[in-house]
Amino acid sequence: MYAVTPEHGVACEWAAPRAPGALHFRAARAEDAQDCAPLIFASGAREFGFFLGVPADSCIEFLAFAFASGFGRFSYRRHRVAVTDNGCIAAVLAVHDGRATGLDDPHLALMLLLFYGLRRTVRMLLRGLVLESELPAPEASQTLIAHCATHESLRGTGVFTALFVDALRAGAMNGVGGQQVVLDVLVSNTRAYALYRRLGFVELPRRSALSPRLPLELESLRMLFLERH
Repeated sequence: MYAVTPEHGVACEWAAPRAPGALHFRAARAEDAQDCAPLIFASGAREFGFFLGVPADSCIEFLAFAFASGFGRFSYRRHRVAVTDNGCIAAVLAVHDGRATGLDDPHLALMLLLFYGLRRTVRMLLRGLVLESELPAPEASQTLIAHCATHESLRGTGVFTALFVDALRAGAMNGVGGQQVVLDVLVSNTRAYALYRRLGFVELPRRSALSPRLPLELESLRMLFLERH
């Protein structure tokens, strides 16, 4: 989980950190695109930098475009948000049910093509295939939690924990047939790793070595949720 930088933050008045009790939680909406895109980028700035290969501002603009589309892995339909009492989005997460992600890759290719054009899209998709070796799509038996980020002014105040618990209570992660809840975290992101451990996630064994075509900083762990709060 990363903090979003001030220059890419939402257009809100952020003062002293607020406690989770000052928040409410809801499904994301298309009109949240400009506020959520910087947070989604911040949740995986290194991964997006490798995959898209463009400056941060361009990544964020693309994410806002894809978020508002209503389809695919970056769609507002996949996200839940924590909102402050003055209407600012404080945190976000995405929920990807592995039984409903079959069209994610074709939709992503379409979004990239519409936004970046054919030449850059081809290069992006090739890098995406490499990245997917480290961050695989969820299996049919899994629900993948992704794009976990909190505004920097609220880090360490329990906001993301509250959003995660709310998503559980709202049934956003409740699959049938024994769905597993999983997420990925960079090995270097010890702060997020510790948070996920506190939430009840445990590390799963690696299935393969890091691809030599990926930088070492993108080495990741997949974690499995064992406890429901």
